[in-house]
Amino acid sequence: QVRLVESGGGSVQAGGSTTLSCVASVLRYSIGTMGWYRQAPGKQREPVATITRGGRSTYSDSARGRFIISRDNGKDTVSLQMRSLKSEDTAVYYCKAEVLRANPNLNRDAWGQGTQVTVST
Repeated sequence: QVRLVESGGGSVQAGGSTTLSCVASVLRYSIGTMGWYRQAPGKQREPVATITRGGRSTYSDSARGRFIISRDNGKDTVSLQMRSLKSEDTAVYYCKAEVLRANPNLNRDAWGQGTQVTVST
């Protein structure tokens, strides 16, 4: 059983900053790559940033230079620091975690319920 709970977000002024956090509750399994995705109204869900257990991170073009992803392996948490926010960053942000099984063929992804970030001008 894996459960992801996001926190943070809300309404932010353009140019402002906010931080999203996600805690993974894991029983019996380990967590691999974690990441943040977002979905704006009328658009498909897209990756924002990911980070491996070893700390290697990737960013979308829109996030690079403005957002920072980090994680705490001991606490199975991942955070996304967002700054210089723009109206186009408005979306529901989802946390995703790769759930690792003894048999890699059974690895799967778990998703959080999403948290709204609204950037106003």
